Amino acid sequence: MGLLSSLFGKREKVDLGAWIQNGAVILDVRTKGEFQQGHIAGAVNIPLDQLGSSIGKLKKEKAIITCCASGMRSAAAKNLLRKQGFAQVENGGSWQNLRKYKQK
Repeated sequence: MGLLSSLFGKREKVDLGAWIQNGAVILDVRTKGEFQQGHIAGAVNIPLDQLGSSIGKLKKEKAIITCCASGMRSAAAKNLLRKQGFAQVENGGSWQNLRKYKQK
C-alpha cells in the first residue's frame, strides 16, 4: 500500500485541530472583501494574488494552514509556499471548515 500511496499522492491525514492548538498560523487567501465578510479570529489574510510578493510576512519555521472559500485557492497557496521552502504547510480547505477547530 505504501508504494501506491506514494505513486498517487495519498498521505496520512493531518490533524488540523492539533496543528491549530499548537499555534499554527491560519492563512486565509481569499480577497480582502471576502475576508471582511467573515473569517476565523486570528487568521492572517493575504490574498492569493498577493502571496508571492508578501511571503516575507510569514515565518518558514511556523506551521501554516491555508484556507479560502472552497479549498482551490488554498491548495495553490500551499503549493506556492512549499516551493518557497515552507515545510509545514497544509491545505485546510474552506475557512468555514476550520471554524470548528477554533470553537473548542
